[in-house]
Amino acid sequence: MTFEEIMNYARKQQCSDIHITVGTALAVRRYGVLTILDPTPTAEESKQMIFSILSEDQINYVNSGKDLDVGVMLPDGLRIRANVYHQRNNLAASIRILQQNIPTFEKLGLPAAIRQMAETPRGLVLVTGPTGSGKSTTLASVVNYINMNSARHIMTIEDPIEYVYPHNKAMIHQREVGRDVESFSLALRSALREDPDVILVGEMRDYETISAAITAAETGHLVLSTLHTTSAAQTVERIIDASPLEAQEQIRAQFANVIRGVFTQQLLPLKDGSGRILASEVMLATPAITNLIRESKTIQIPSMLQQSRAQGMSTMNDALADLVRRDLVSIIEAKKVSPDAQSLVKAIHGNF
Repeated sequence: MTFEEIMNYARKQQCSDIHITVGTALAVRRYGVLTILDPTPTAEESKQMIFSILSEDQINYVNSGKDLDVGVMLPDGLRIRANVYHQRNNLAASIRILQQNIPTFEKLGLPAAIRQMAETPRGLVLVTGPTGSGKSTTLASVVNYINMNSARHIMTIEDPIEYVYPHNKAMIHQREVGRDVESFSLALRSALREDPDVILVGEMRDYETISAAITAAETGHLVLSTLHTTSAAQTVERIIDASPLEAQEQIRAQFANVIRGVFTQQLLPLKDGSGRILASEVMLATPAITNLIRESKTIQIPSMLQQSRAQGMSTMNDALADLVRRDLVSIIEAKKVSPDAQSLVKAIHGNF
C-alpha cells in the first residue's frame, strides 16, 4: 500500500484525517468518527508512506528523535497538514486533509456576524473551539473574504502554513514558524514594522504571543487568531489566566479595549449520516460585554449573549437547540458538546 492509495481512499470517503503508525493498522476519521482500516500495511510500507511527504532534511530531523509539524502541497495541488511523532520506539503521523478551495461563509454555514467581524478595521477577533472543529477553515474563509473585498496588506503567521492564498484585492505574505521565523511572538513584533493591515496568528499559545497580539490590535491592526476554548466566557478567562498574576489586571483592561468578537464553533454529525454541521456561539464587543470583561464578571456573559440576540449574538445552546428542533442533529449528539445539557433540554422542548 502506498501513500497515494490511502489518500485516494480518504478523499473518496470524505475523510478529514489519516493516521499512520509504523507496525499497526491505518485509521481514518470521517465525519468525526475514527475507523480502523484493513489490511494492515507492513512496517516498511507505513514508514515509506510517512517519508514520502517529507524532504530529506525533514526525514533526518524526525530520525533524530524529534517531532515535526509540516504543511505539504501534494503533486495534484492538494494541501495537507501533518504531525510526525514517535511512539513506542516507532514513527507515527497524523495527517489533516485541507480543502482545495477555501469555502465561503455561506458554504460553511457561518452566521452573518462573522462578516461583521471580518469587516472591522482594527481590534482582535478570535475563533475558538476544540481540536478538529474547523477553526483553521473558518479563519481561512475570513482571510479570503478580506482578500476578495478589500485592498489591505495581510500577514499570516502559521505553524505550519495550511491554506495558500492567491493575491486578489489584498497583498498577502505568509510566514511559517520554524522556517521563516522563530516564534509567533517574534513574528508579531516584526510584523509591526512590515506595514500590515491584518495579522493572522495561527494560535495564541502563550503569554508572549497573547501580549504581542493585543499590542498589535491596540496599534490599529486587525488581529485574527484561535484558541482551544469552548465558549466566549472561557475564552476571556483563558486570556487572563495565561498572563502572570502581576499583569492580569492590565491584560484584562487591554483585552476589553481591543476585542471585537469571539466566534466559538463545534462540528456535529448530521442525523442522516451525510456529513457534519456547524454550531456556533457569537460574542460581539458591545459596551455591555466589554464592561463585564473589565469588571471580571465573565460569568454573566452567557446571559448577556441571550439578551443580545437582536444584535447578532447567540449562545452555543441556542445553536444546538435550533439544530435539534430542525431535526438535523440528534439530542444525544447535541448534549455531548453542550456547555449545559440541562438548559439545552429545556430550550429544545421543556420535557426531554
